[in-house]
Amino acid sequence: MRVRIQGDGDEQGLTDLQEWLSRDPQARRLSVVSVSRPGATMSTLHALDIVFEHVLDIASFAVAYASWRVAKAGAAIHGARNLTYGGTTVDIGHLDHVQLADLLRRLESEGTDSGTSLS
Repeated sequence: MRVRIQGDGDEQGLTDLQEWLSRDPQARRLSVVSVSRPGATMSTLHALDIVFEHVLDIASFAVAYASWRVAKAGAAIHGARNLTYGGTTVDIGHLDHVQLADLLRRLESEGTDSGTSLS
């Protein structure tokens, strides 16, 4: 399963999240690929593509992401809140790790074309 975390114009937030995931003992095994768009002078970090190969990867990412949001709650990081899978985009910034893991499992098992509500 591949998801995309959108930058929402906050390149620093994406960079910070990518570094956080690389330092997390459980999440560092995830495949995290930077997605850039050409900018005026150089490429701008636009999103992170994250690949989950195992069920445990979902839990590892959910815990790491929720921990990152809590740690950065007072910081000026506003991006990296929108997760895209197929044609579905969901704001995940307010979800705790249990809710996020449940959402990812539902996206994986039901797909995005079933019309299932994700809220």
